[in-house]
Amino acid sequence: MLQASSRALRNASFIRGNVSVNGLGRSAASLRWAHNTAPVGLAFEEIPAKDPSPDSKFPGPLVIVHGLFGSKQNWRSLAKRFHQTLHAPIYSLDLRNHGQSPHNEVMDYTSLANDIIEFCKEKSLKNINLLGHSLGGKAVMAAALSPDLPPEVLSKLIVVDMSPARGPISDEFKTYLKAMKEIEHKRVKSRKEADDVLQAYEPDVSVRQFLLTNLDRAPTGATPHQKFRIPLDILDKGIDGIGDFPYEPDHRKWEGKTLFVKGSKSKYINRRNIPIAKEYFPNMEMITLEAGHWVHAEQPVEFVNRVSEFILQP
Repeated sequence: MLQASSRALRNASFIRGNVSVNGLGRSAASLRWAHNTAPVGLAFEEIPAKDPSPDSKFPGPLVIVHGLFGSKQNWRSLAKRFHQTLHAPIYSLDLRNHGQSPHNEVMDYTSLANDIIEFCKEKSLKNINLLGHSLGGKAVMAAALSPDLPPEVLSKLIVVDMSPARGPISDEFKTYLKAMKEIEHKRVKSRKEADDVLQAYEPDVSVRQFLLTNLDRAPTGATPHQKFRIPLDILDKGIDGIGDFPYEPDHRKWEGKTLFVKGSKSKYINRRNIPIAKEYFPNMEMITLEAGHWVHAEQPVEFVNRVSEFILQP
């Protein structure tokens, strides 16, 4: 999605990496449609703490998890803004089957949560502020509720325009998958041709630009047509499960401070599922920004300010 930019923010340095987990790769054994598979190593970008001296006082690290069809690169501008505000380390992750992270046919929230938890363990992160949008919002909620989460890891939880309620996924996301499959089927050779195909499915140019960030770089001799780096067949197979959630509120709760950020024009958080969210997260609060589902992209300055205020609260 469209991200805010500022010349002052361009000086923040990123460290890119990938956490290895027990040497897992994209072997046939890791591509079984089953629950509770071992975690995959997530690709990430890191902005180190602004002042790493022992006397520095800043909040714990901020870990950012994108939504469906997103990636860490969509959050790069906002990560820099958060770094300027919080002076804390910022980690932006690619979920499995997104960005530069490994592909795996398992796409349930227990597995997504385990990937995030394993990342935090690998990086020895403690007292983190965990932020997730949309699909990433459900993933971070599942991580907070997971019995496998070490108690010292999570300090505060931020959920952006998503609730833990179960329900069918919005038809628009299935439509986007259909459009991306058509782009590959037509073997288009340029981003312009890919955008022409998308226009029949999505009139909003910012949404089309967001989806097209998933295209690989310019075609090569071996692959002379445009191809998406995300595994469309795997996502298509698991799309209905994205509306699910692995826990019941009478079985799992997280008592820590939690912020829900709602877009005023979005229905993902509504009067029917807010009580459900309160059952899982009794110490929650909610703010509403004038935006649709992509709150952070539509209101980047207010979003960073309000979330930072929440993180900096004692």
